[in-house]
Amino acid sequence: MLQILFLAAVAAVVLYQLYATLGRRVGRQPEDAPATAQPGGGSAPVDAHPALRTEGVAVLKSKQPDFDPTKFLAGARSAYEQIVKAYAEGDRETLKPLLAPEVMSNFEQAMAAREAAGRSEKVEFLTAPRLDLEKIDVVGDIAKAVVRILAEVRTRTKDERGEGVDDRRTAELWTFEREVKSANPNWFLSFVAAAEA
Repeated sequence: MLQILFLAAVAAVVLYQLYATLGRRVGRQPEDAPATAQPGGGSAPVDAHPALRTEGVAVLKSKQPDFDPTKFLAGARSAYEQIVKAYAEGDRETLKPLLAPEVMSNFEQAMAAREAAGRSEKVEFLTAPRLDLEKIDVVGDIAKAVVRILAEVRTRTKDERGEGVDDRRTAELWTFEREVKSANPNWFLSFVAAAEA
């Protein structure tokens, strides 16, 4: 009995910390303006922020000449959506290649605690997430890109008490990193923090 109470307390703490880290209500909309049409059709997948011409981008381009901030942000948006949905669904196979080992370990603990509590979640995006590249740091052969993400999500939860729906706006800073000399072109999520709206 004590062991069950202890596990329930640990699960509650982990879920609260994850809730506090992975999002909070903010007043700013994820997309300030409709996407603009691009040559060749389609709409802009991300905001092409004019401040991208920073020292960090220049340093990264010197080591990885084909780095394109707009393409990077499009990939970051895809990864963000996959990670959020996979975390909610407990889809470890999808998460593993997208997360740094420490982040995967933290997610695994939170998912296991949620499953032990008999709770399931499903997430959908109410609007297209907005991504802005905040900064890039290159130390040695490791590049780190910090991306500000604003999103509006609907979370459907189900447990022994029934079902619930929660609509929320989130503001987060996601740090992606990769080894620039690696043959693997993918960036891995290495850190998540709450951000100001």
